[in-house]
Amino acid sequence: MKTKVAIIMGSKSDLPVMSEAEKLLRQFGVKPELRVLSAHRTPLATINYACLAQQRGLQVIIAGAGGAAHLAGVIAAHTILPVIGVPMETHALKGIDSLFSTVQMPAGVPVAAMAIGASGAKNAAILAVQILALEDKKLQQKLRAYKKKLAAAIKGKK
Repeated sequence: MKTKVAIIMGSKSDLPVMSEAEKLLRQFGVKPELRVLSAHRTPLATINYACLAQQRGLQVIIAGAGGAAHLAGVIAAHTILPVIGVPMETHALKGIDSLFSTVQMPAGVPVAAMAIGASGAKNAAILAVQILALEDKKLQQKLRAYKKKLAAAIKGKK
C-alpha cells in the first residue's frame, strides 16, 4: 500500500489529536505518513518536506498546529498538493488563535481549515479520503458505507 497522505504536526504534543486522523485513514485502508515539523523551529526541513512531497508520491497533506499555527500555510506555500489544516486547542485562547492562523490565508495559498481539535482531525481524514476517492472506486464505496453508517447511528438514537 503506497502512502498518499501525510499527517504533519508542529509538536509531539499534537499526536493525541492527530492520531484521530491516522486512525480514521487506516479504517479506509489509507496508510498515512506521520511527521513532526515546525514552521518556526524547523523551517528549512518543513519547506524541504513540502517541496518534495508530490515527487515522493503524496497526494494530500494534513497539517495540525497550535498557537501561531503557520504550519499548514508554510506547507501550502511550497506545494501544489491540497493541504488540510487542523487547528490545535491552546491553553491561552482555546484554539481560536490556531483557527485564525490556519484559516486566514492570502489569496493564492489555500488551506482547507477544519474545526479545532479532534473533530477537525477526523474531518481532515475524511476530506483526504474524499480527495483520493475522486479516482479510486474502492474508496468511493467505503465512503458511501461510512456515510450510511453515520446516518444509521443517528436514526438509531432517540
